[in-house]
Amino acid sequence: MTTRSRQEEHIHFVTGRLAQHALETIVPVLAEQTGFAYSIDVLPITVAALMSPQWIAKHIRVPKAADRVLIPGYCKGDLLQLEKAVGLPINVGPRDLQQLPAYFLREPTPLNYGEFDVEIIAEINNCPRRTLEEILAIAKSLRNDGADVIDIGCEPDDCWPGVGEVVHALRDEGLRVSIDSLNPTEIESAVCAGAELVLSVNSSNRDAAVDWGVEVIAIPDDPETLAGLDETIDQLAKANVPLRIDPILEPIAFGFAHSLGRYLEIRRRYPDAEMMMGVGNLTELTDADSAGINTLLLGFCQELGIRSVLTTQVIHWACTSVRECDLARRLMFHAVSNQVFPKHLEPKLVMLRDHQISETPLEQIKQLANDIRDHNYRIFASGGSIHLISSKIHLQDTDPFSLMEQLRSSNPSLDPSHAFYLGYEMCKAHTAILLKKSYQQDESLDWGLATRPETRHYLKKKSSSKQSS
Repeated sequence: MTTRSRQEEHIHFVTGRLAQHALETIVPVLAEQTGFAYSIDVLPITVAALMSPQWIAKHIRVPKAADRVLIPGYCKGDLLQLEKAVGLPINVGPRDLQQLPAYFLREPTPLNYGEFDVEIIAEINNCPRRTLEEILAIAKSLRNDGADVIDIGCEPDDCWPGVGEVVHALRDEGLRVSIDSLNPTEIESAVCAGAELVLSVNSSNRDAAVDWGVEVIAIPDDPETLAGLDETIDQLAKANVPLRIDPILEPIAFGFAHSLGRYLEIRRRYPDAEMMMGVGNLTELTDADSAGINTLLLGFCQELGIRSVLTTQVIHWACTSVRECDLARRLMFHAVSNQVFPKHLEPKLVMLRDHQISETPLEQIKQLANDIRDHNYRIFASGGSIHLISSKIHLQDTDPFSLMEQLRSSNPSLDPSHAFYLGYEMCKAHTAILLKKSYQQDESLDWGLATRPETRHYLKKKSSSKQSS
């Protein structure tokens, strides 16, 4: 099948028999929308996902007008050899045909996307209760997640004699370190071992801060009224102590809205001062997934010129806060710098639900059910139901247990391993329907930054016997 359009580029689509109808439905619409010529090559194989580049090279028929070839996303192998055989560039398309519109119509990622100017300070809580090995392991993991500085969290009303040893060990690993303490003795040990930042300084320890020779975080004696903060800033500035200001973010129900106003007030009083925000008081103390909260707070910081955030990962729902802040700071830097919405730029921060749902239309599922001749099972989530199709079988239900009972009635010899596989896939499909996510068989659901790719157990197992079908 070949057609021409106004544009010069001609794309040659490669597929298998079962995907022919769907591809011939989608591609003409895309060609009209984006303006390309196309041809569709249906190769002699049932499942397009089982094609290899070597196999494609033996069966492909490319028209002279073609400028490039688009093969299914599951095709793996040496594409260079296929390009040499065809004499054209080979592109790998999406794994799901329903994602072709997004593949062709998506906006390209801006060239400068990924820049940032907000520093992430990641705190390890209760360090005096941890072993050195445990602290080092956590610190390296936080660095890998995007932390710029590792903060050593000490305990109030106590002086930890081992703080210097820990800081020294972290510095030996090439890590930047801060110390979270108000105790001058504890702070001095940490600074001598290589800590470069002190959290925090107020009237209780500002006299000692003059002699530490490192940057400090100035905080108020009373966050609600900002009492003592101006005096601390003035004393530190006169002594040429580098500082950042943290007016203290309060939890919801304990002055959250008012505390945001304090950051605005401090920026008004000190328009050129460096500032920090501790975001953990919101992420750790609010029954909500932390990604949205971190993203919102990083947007506030970016607009106000707050160039460092302190985060923790204690409560389970905030266990990926550092990664979230790392992505959010890049998203917000781009949005604020370019005066664009922070939208359609960072898919990894959208975790519970997908950006948009990709479903195979019911009519295509019915057509596929009519065309299938083999006994492999295909699972779809469409129209609020789970669909299970195979040769002479098309079952559907909203309940995977009911669907499995229907299958057992139609195929009483179903072996346990196959039943387990189908149950696992139907569970994923059911979850996708409940949470308004896209489901594709043998693929992990998209959980944003928390996604873990899955091995395509079923098709991979069958590939050797189906290659010539």
